[in-house]
Amino acid sequence: LCMQILRRASDSFCFSNGSIGNFFFAGARMFFQSLDATIFLFSRVSQIPSESLVLPVISTNDRLTLGCGVWDGKIICGQNEISHPASCGLQIVNKDCTSASALPSRIKRVFYMSNEGLNLLHEIFPEPNSAVIVQLLNVDCVVYSMGSLFTSICPSLVLPGIGETIASRSIPKVLLLNGSHDRETTGLSASGFVSAITDALNRTYGDPQKSLQNFSSDYINALLVPKDGKVSVDVDALVSQGIVHVATVESIDYPNVGIIFEPRSLIEALMSLICNFGDTKKIRNMFQSTISLI
Repeated sequence: LCMQILRRASDSFCFSNGSIGNFFFAGARMFFQSLDATIFLFSRVSQIPSESLVLPVISTNDRLTLGCGVWDGKIICGQNEISHPASCGLQIVNKDCTSASALPSRIKRVFYMSNEGLNLLHEIFPEPNSAVIVQLLNVDCVVYSMGSLFTSICPSLVLPGIGETIASRSIPKVLLLNGSHDRETTGLSASGFVSAITDALNRTYGDPQKSLQNFSSDYINALLVPKDGKVSVDVDALVSQGIVHVATVESIDYPNVGIIFEPRSLIEALMSLICNFGDTKKIRNMFQSTISLI
């Protein structure tokens, strides 16, 4: 622990606007030298229900940096620099697409770098936590949740073995579409979200020898959209991707957050998908009656 602190004693770091949860995780991980132990402690402190299982997709004590390549060839290092760059100060962090300068161009892919990395020469390829693969092989449904597409969701999908495992399962694979855009997804339609997730799972723009050629429908077979959401739902493009189950779910406009799914309606929609999976007629009826078809 002392060595980890002293090796960066000369580094400057701005703690303004830091997340208490992130500080907790960083400190506990350094103390325990185990992310699993850190998650266990946080679960106990925050009284997360015991039946909930939270797993780190990468189980390592190494410090990693998230990087992304954009379509104009530039490399951006660090999650904050990708999603909500800000100068040190007391201004409130805002991840809305209008709160920061636009990205130089759209994000092409995300990847992991060594902590000192500045370019693609420092790209690394961590292995996924084996416990995550085991769970993916046994779950009844895969849900890609709402959140930051390129800094929260895709980093868990680009790891080797994740795409292979999800594609091999014949289960509901559901994308919960965001209710609004942020800096990472400005201008993306629903099919754009699907393409980004497919490219991440296929590792499309990484090492060609490690990439996959699976279809979007191998990873996503249903799309749930929050009512009155701001992301354009281009149904024809989704159908061309093999995604024919597209439906709206009741939503709420949450203060300082925006449009999110109404929890009970979302649970009912997901349970219906799981219970009726494989019965095409029931699924079709569900999307036409239980949930309003787009």
